[in-house]
Amino acid sequence: MTTATHAPTSPVHPTLNRPNMVSVGTVVWLASELMFFAGLFAMYFTLRSTSSEIWAEETQLLNVPFALANTIILVASSVTCQFGVFAAERLQPRRLAGVFNIAKWGMVEWFLLTFLMGAVFVAVQAFEYAHLVSDGITLASGPYGSAFYITTGFHGLHVIGGLVAFLLIIGRAYAARRFGHFEATSAIVVSYYWHFVDVVWIGLFIIIYFLQ
Repeated sequence: MTTATHAPTSPVHPTLNRPNMVSVGTVVWLASELMFFAGLFAMYFTLRSTSSEIWAEETQLLNVPFALANTIILVASSVTCQFGVFAAERLQPRRLAGVFNIAKWGMVEWFLLTFLMGAVFVAVQAFEYAHLVSDGITLASGPYGSAFYITTGFHGLHVIGGLVAFLLIIGRAYAARRFGHFEATSAIVVSYYWHFVDVVWIGLFIIIYFLQ
């Protein structure tokens, strides 16, 4: 008498911790972005080495405590972003209790807070630009202005891109009839990008504001 054997069935949805093509593709793309910023760093150091006197004079106009506070805001946004990822991994798109009960927040609430902190960072950076322009440091004023605005400006554009991505993820969470692994994976991928943007800014902050 023979007994029927059944092949193990695969799960309907892939597990969140299993690498997929979207995650792998995002990591590869971020690696190319890292090379892009490495080129900007090289440009900055090259211009500084050839214009040391200008650097010594114009870096005195930087408001380091102001920039440090802005950096803390951006770094803290990585923490809130990760809490949003934790909520997405447990497939919780929205809060389960009152808005002031942070322990019950879902992905949407954490990502909204991250978006607000990122928007504050961009606004503060724009304010710093206005202050430096009033002091005569512009994109065309010399090598320091060119290096400063190109490096921080490209980073700022990446931050804005991340803010748009957060809005898309939040909108998708509201539009989805059922928040599943696909939506969770999208949130995780966006978090990869946001953490990358934060790490790049830490490097820029150290080089521009401390290694003047």
